[in-house]
Amino acid sequence: MEREWIDQSRKLIDLLALKLKPVAITFTNEKVEVENPRRTWVCRALKLAAEGQSFVIDVETSACGGGSWHCGLVEPPSGEGKRALQAFLTAGEKLTGTIVSFHRMQNLGSPPPTGISDRILIGPMEDAGMRPDIVVFLCDPEQACRLVSLDHFWDGIPPRIDVSGSLCHAAISYPIVTGRTNLTLGDWTARRMQKFDKEIVFVTIPYERMQNLILAVPRSSAGTARVELPEPIRRVFEEEGLTESP
Repeated sequence: MEREWIDQSRKLIDLLALKLKPVAITFTNEKVEVENPRRTWVCRALKLAAEGQSFVIDVETSACGGGSWHCGLVEPPSGEGKRALQAFLTAGEKLTGTIVSFHRMQNLGSPPPTGISDRILIGPMEDAGMRPDIVVFLCDPEQACRLVSLDHFWDGIPPRIDVSGSLCHAAISYPIVTGRTNLTLGDWTARRMQKFDKEIVFVTIPYERMQNLILAVPRSSAGTARVELPEPIRRVFEEEGLTESP
């Protein structure tokens, strides 16, 4: 079905009562016409895309050096640039205690997708003109729980979650490089600067997993399926004052 992601977006918004739109992210080398290209941070684009805006992020329009190399648009810093970054993160931004802990944070996770594409499209899933590579949900913990449950309903393989490092690493580059669903809280700098609401967490689904997630909705209790309790367990639930389903 052509542009099936539009219908998928609407179904998930209705199912989960999402306040913010699912965000489609596509890495592409195709030229995309933009009337007024805007320089912005990747984390800012994520927030505004969930509110309905669309962005084309490339070397010229990325306003954040960290976001540029985390998302593969430029080479990671080296030499004096790396030394300056080490000093900034440890003594300036104070996100990591030493240059050793910074090194571990960078090297024990996935590498950035360096050179993967010329540009990145970030916008509402329902407005995406190209097939998404990943979809990012800005949601509350209950909605995140349901998404993760639906995501591994069929294969039962537990996600390998990476919550470390920057928001653009955990929400974008890690799922792009590994093909894994991820859940992250974001990094403190991005949350503070972009004023993300306190209840927001970020769930990223690789798009190739989306169709099975949608197919799980009528079968999973995280979707629309009713919980069916054997009578002995039902009595226990009633005695404890528990409900069968949300």
